[in-house]
Amino acid sequence: MSCSVAAVIVNFNSGNALASTLDTLRAGFSGLEWEALVVDNASSDGSERAALDRDHVNLLRQQNVGFAAGVNTGISATTSAFVLVLNPDCRLTPGCVCALLEELQRHSTCAVIGPRILDPDGTLQESARGDPNMLTGLFGRTTLLSRWFPEWQVVRRNLAASAASDHAMPSRRVDWVSGACMLARREALAAVKGFDERYFLYWEDADLCRRLRNAGWETRYMPGATVVHEVGRSSRNARGLANREFHRSAYTYFATHVVPQRWHPGRALGWALLTLRSRLKWFAR
Repeated sequence: MSCSVAAVIVNFNSGNALASTLDTLRAGFSGLEWEALVVDNASSDGSERAALDRDHVNLLRQQNVGFAAGVNTGISATTSAFVLVLNPDCRLTPGCVCALLEELQRHSTCAVIGPRILDPDGTLQESARGDPNMLTGLFGRTTLLSRWFPEWQVVRRNLAASAASDHAMPSRRVDWVSGACMLARREALAAVKGFDERYFLYWEDADLCRRLRNAGWETRYMPGATVVHEVGRSSRNARGLANREFHRSAYTYFATHVVPQRWHPGRALGWALLTLRSRLKWFAR
């Protein structure tokens, strides 16, 4: 099989994780024509140098404009019909991109497909989920209620990856998949003008998949393709920034998709709860 795919990797102070990720590209893209572009958002740890002098890998340095804008820069700088958005701490397994591409092409209305994502110890990450809503803060990926009552319908809706644990199943439709690793059609990304750059960090993936669905496309999750993600290699070096932007982006999503009415009282409530949560996270770190 021969098809051109471009990997776009946005890097910010990822330490040695970027080098480990780049080492897996050749096997992950086995059977495909591919290229990779590392978009470095002004790293200060020298991690971006891992992209130098590697076959099929190019480096683009810029100011730190955030993840969403960094991905858009990478998309604009490449021309392949398919784009793999990949975190610098996300390692591909052999043949996984080819498997994702074959499944995506089986579904003509599929814009984005995501693989099963595992922690380094093999624990499943909840990388396929239901659209965030007013209950996500209570029944989301890391909440106590989700751990205590994993079989509740509201939990299973939010954590769709666990509900799609059959690896023999080619793929299933989901609301959204994690931007840590997603394969997308350039045509579909262009139709919605790429990632929304109001999201500096976090929630841009949920927003993208929702806008794609509104435009007539679908998102799929493929548990038969696997990557390994060492979560937070960049954000752990800037915990204050990561905490602030997580909650700021959560509110942007909430105000855009859940309570779009400007004067709806739910907006003020959402802002208050997210602000409180952000401060609690800050003092608990």
